[in-house]
Amino acid sequence: MGVQALGLGIGTLVHERGVRPDIVTGHDFRAYSSSIKLALIAGMQAAGLRVKDIGLALSPMAYFGQFALDCPCVAMVTASHNDNGWTGVKMGAERPMTFGPDEMGRLKEIVLTGAFQYRSGGAYEYVPDFAETYLADLKSRAKPLTRKLKVVAACGNGTAGAFAPRLLESLGVEVVPLDVAPDWTFPRYNPNPEDMAMLHAIAEAVKETGADVGLGFDGDGDRCGVVDEEGHEIFADKIGVMLARDLGRLHPDATFVVDVKSTGLYASDPELQRVGARTDYWKTGHSYIKRRVNELSALAGFEKSGHFFFNEPIGRGYDDGLLTAIAVLEMLDRNPGRSMAELYRALPQTWGSPTMSPHCADEAKYGVVDKVTARFRALQAAGEPVAGQRIVDLVTVNGVRVTAEDGTWGLVRASSNKPELVVVVESPVSEARLRAMFEAVDAVLRQNPEVGAYNQTI
Repeated sequence: MGVQALGLGIGTLVHERGVRPDIVTGHDFRAYSSSIKLALIAGMQAAGLRVKDIGLALSPMAYFGQFALDCPCVAMVTASHNDNGWTGVKMGAERPMTFGPDEMGRLKEIVLTGAFQYRSGGAYEYVPDFAETYLADLKSRAKPLTRKLKVVAACGNGTAGAFAPRLLESLGVEVVPLDVAPDWTFPRYNPNPEDMAMLHAIAEAVKETGADVGLGFDGDGDRCGVVDEEGHEIFADKIGVMLARDLGRLHPDATFVVDVKSTGLYASDPELQRVGARTDYWKTGHSYIKRRVNELSALAGFEKSGHFFFNEPIGRGYDDGLLTAIAVLEMLDRNPGRSMAELYRALPQTWGSPTMSPHCADEAKYGVVDKVTARFRALQAAGEPVAGQRIVDLVTVNGVRVTAEDGTWGLVRASSNKPELVVVVESPVSEARLRAMFEAVDAVLRQNPEVGAYNQTI
């Protein structure tokens, strides 16, 4: 009944916003996802939405359906990489965007108060073989590869296993399948390209098989992680820099959007400066980055979690792990004689921290971030040093990111979904400078008794 109410709420919000009531829906492979989707459909139909059901799908396949099936709206049933037992709905009413805080807040209000609009005209249509349409579209966007590549395709037993290996094989790639059979118990590891267990499994397979690269797809196929031929995990923000370099040569003066947790190389890399690339640091969160890419007509957006958004002429502005895989393979193809590890080593070296999360209660965390931001602003205005150097930049679109004269930076923001803060630091100079910035940021945090212990530190 709760999911039916959500469907009614989505339909009510669509009508409130004056959007044409056509919506595409699909579901991931979990034991109960089809049932959840049918309950959602019942609610959406009661609200007068015309539903097109694409069946078993990846999230980007549902986003693609908004274009291919001419549906302004989407409601994709998936819990991505979360354990079986969880569920969720990725939804939007303005392609290619998904709902942000304002829309989600209004949807919550509609559902909890029962302020539904029941309407006639609801309809249902099942769209057969839509996966073939989706995969054919991706293949048509890929350029023929001139280089024979062997690729480990790791899917963590998630939904991507039903689709990603087929796409790669259609591109002429020799595929080494790894954990591709969908199994909602996730018997080996979580299908999450930020999860070190998944990355280590990919690295082992790459070294054992002599593959050129390992690609790891998350549970619903909207993210892609990368491991080089030496077995090194390349974190998503560095892959983004590599892709920005490659695409910047093809599209000079391009704009790239990245989230505030990402490496400072997007702004300082000499190669990106040479091709005239512009970088916009924006709020963390795939709905934020997706919308910003659209607003700026940016060529691409890169989020440190691995959500990559490619605009025309590469993509349609939404996050698709399979399209990211194509971009990585085309980058390798355009660099004959150079391996993934060599392309990675060509980046300027930086020293970076993991994402560190000190505990902070939900009711306190935003106030703490406000006080930390005010403190750094006061230090900058007074010309006082942070980590021994003058502050040259403060980015406050999402928390506060403070940058010193030598490019070393530290970030503090509130987690969007947990009772904790998010702290990230990076230095292009040395590990010592990395640690100095962390100590400076932590010292400001410790002025607030609401801040607790870290989950991990450098």
